Formats: sequence, structure tokens, C-alpha cells
Amino acid sequence: MTAIGISRRSVLAGGSAILAGPAIVGRSAWAQSGTPVRVGVLSDLSGQLSDYSGPTCVTAAEMAAEDMGGKVLGRPIQILSADHQNKADIGANIARGWLDRDGVGAIADLPNSSVALAVQHLAAERGKVTLLSGPASGQLMNEACSKTGFLWVLDTYSNTVGPSRILMNQGKKTWFLIVADYAYGHQMRADLTKAVEAAGGKILGAAQHPTGSPDFSSFLLQAQGSGAQVIGLLNAGSDTINCVKQASEFGISGQQQFFLPGAVISDVHALGLQTAQGLLLMNGFYWDRNDESRAWSKRFFDKTKRMPGQIQAGVYSSVLHYLRAMEEAKSDDGRVIAEAMRSKRVNDVFVKDGVIRADGRLVHDFYIVEVKKPSESKGPWDYYKPVGEIAGAEAMQPLSETRCPYLKT
Repeated sequence: MTAIGISRRSVLAGGSAILAGPAIVGRSAWAQSGTPVRVGVLSDLSGQLSDYSGPTCVTAAEMAAEDMGGKVLGRPIQILSADHQNKADIGANIARGWLDRDGVGAIADLPNSSVALAVQHLAAERGKVTLLSGPASGQLMNEACSKTGFLWVLDTYSNTVGPSRILMNQGKKTWFLIVADYAYGHQMRADLTKAVEAAGGKILGAAQHPTGSPDFSSFLLQAQGSGAQVIGLLNAGSDTINCVKQASEFGISGQQQFFLPGAVISDVHALGLQTAQGLLLMNGFYWDRNDESRAWSKRFFDKTKRMPGQIQAGVYSSVLHYLRAMEEAKSDDGRVIAEAMRSKRVNDVFVKDGVIRADGRLVHDFYIVEVKKPSESKGPWDYYKPVGEIAGAEAMQPLSETRCPYLKT
């Protein structure tokens, strides 16, 4: 393990192995039979997003490789992982080494939108694939779109427009926003403000906080003092957890509706139902949805000792689809694989008959869930009750509104 947290795993039919250092070879050598097909999972392995995404997403990618039998095009599949530490420069340096020296054909996960934006730009220049499950910035399919880039799980549009309409229909028309000060928070704020105002609601105020903030008291007191019916927490990971905990301590959570578009099931697990009950979340995947999701999630639990959330399921789905498209295209060229990915429906535990649009956005349904009361839960990880569903076609930003340069030319 190096100082930047890079590990290398080879997922074969017979098991896994740790590799020695990377080889520097020409592109033609990578296509030779027996040379590994390498997929990198670039994530936050130790910081504030490590439960949201993190090491369990490496496991999800390995499960995708396992379900391909450990090989594609007759070559072993190798899953690499590294910690970007939520810093765009570190993430970009790791990605550059993977793409230019290590023969990595696709980079997956990429929580933290600033890191994702930097890496997608690098990959696009080289004709390599990005499989974005962790980030949510709408820029990734708009201004920073890529012909080899795919946004798989959530984005700031899908996670604000539909849920805000449901809350507005319930008569909750005034909002206060607590916003993380980076690309994800800024875009989420813009999209949610537009959606609320278009539906006749009003944003009464907003407070912007640095990532990794230990104290949210001033932001929460502003939200409480605003009298807003809904408090939108436009952050993720430990910031979301700490904010909700402190809101509970202040007694705010029982007075105003909290909407957490970026929260995932591990956040609820960390909070506990006593604190998290009543929170409203947006999800693209729930482990207890049907027999298939339960069976896959049990496999995941056996490996990680926790249930997967939408990010882990998205990493599995995106990596599996990439490998299937590579097999079908009979090519390791990123641009060829990307075209095959778009032309092929996505069918797995995450989505059925899923369509990938021209801007790289996977269209899938979303579920609005409310966190159960402790008395309603049947046991650990039984946390959600559905309160609404939004069809994928309605949840996504319309292509007619795209700001993707290559679609507008």
C-alpha cells in the first residue's frame, strides 16, 4: 500500500492475488491474450465519504468481475483501487498513472464531484471510460460530459426535482437549504431552487458549510429560525450524519421536515432509527425490494458485513455492464466499448431494461422512502418504507435541456 492508498487485486476464476508493481507497456501489448483487463475503483477509502462509498465499492466491482467468471475476452479481470482523499489533484494524479502507465480501461465510482470532474476530463482525452456512481454533479452530463463517460446512479437534477414536487404537493412550500461548499452542493442548490420556485414554493434562505465541518449549530439555528417547512441537507457522508445528529440534539428534527437527497442506507445505520426516523430520502436501490435484490445483497453482506446502498449497487451494475459490452464488442478500445454500452440495455440487480442516453445518463426509476420508526423495523437494516416512486423518464433532466457540448453541435 502506498502513501496514496493504491492497491491492486486480480479477480480470477480461482480467487484473488496481489500484484507487483505496474508494467509500462505499449497499447498493443495490452490487447494480447492473457494481459489483464483492468478496472480502477477510485474512491474515498478512509475519509468522510468512505461509508457512503469507499472500500465496499471495491467489493462491489469485484463481485461484477466474479459474475463474469473472472475473465473477459479470454483475459483475467483485475480490479484496482485507490484513495483519492477527496482531493481533485490527488485523484487526477492517480487516474493519470492508471490510464497512461497501468493499462486501466475504465475508472469507476468517483465520489466527490470535483474529483469526478477532473478524472472524467482526463479519461475523455484518452478515450477511456468513466463509470460514475458516487458523484452527483449535473455538470458531469452537461458542461463536462464525455462520449466515454457514464453517470449511473444519482445526479442533482434527479435527486431534487421529483422529491420536491411530492413535498410541495403535501403543502410544504417553504424551504431552507444547508449546502456543502463544493461542486455537488452548489449544483444541488441550483437545481433544487429552480424546482421549488417553478412549483410555486420559496427558498427562505441557505447556509453554506465547508466539507468535514464538526459543528453545524449555526447553520441549523439559521434553518430553525427561518420557520421553513422543509430543511434540505445538500451534503453527503459524515457531513450529513453529523448534521442530523446535531439537529436531533437541538430538537429541530421533530419540528421541520428534513429532506436528504444525498443520504444512503449506511447513513441511516450510523444514525440509528431513533435519530433518523421520519427522514425523507431518495434512492435508486433498496436491498429488500425483491427476491433478486435480497439474494445479491446477502452475497454482499457475507463479504462486507453490511447491506449495500445505491452507490455499491451502482458500481456493481456499471462495471458489469462495461465488461459485458467489452465482451460483446470484442474490443478493449474505450470508444468502441462506450458505443456498445449505449446500444445495449442494462439488466442486473440495479435496473431492468435500463437505457443509457446519448449524454451517458443511465435512466432508472427512483424511490422516495421515509425512515421507519424503531417500532416499525423488523431488524437490522430494515429501515425504509416507500412513500413514492418516480419513473426514470420523469426523474432525469430532459435531453432538450442538455448543456452537453457534443450534443449541441
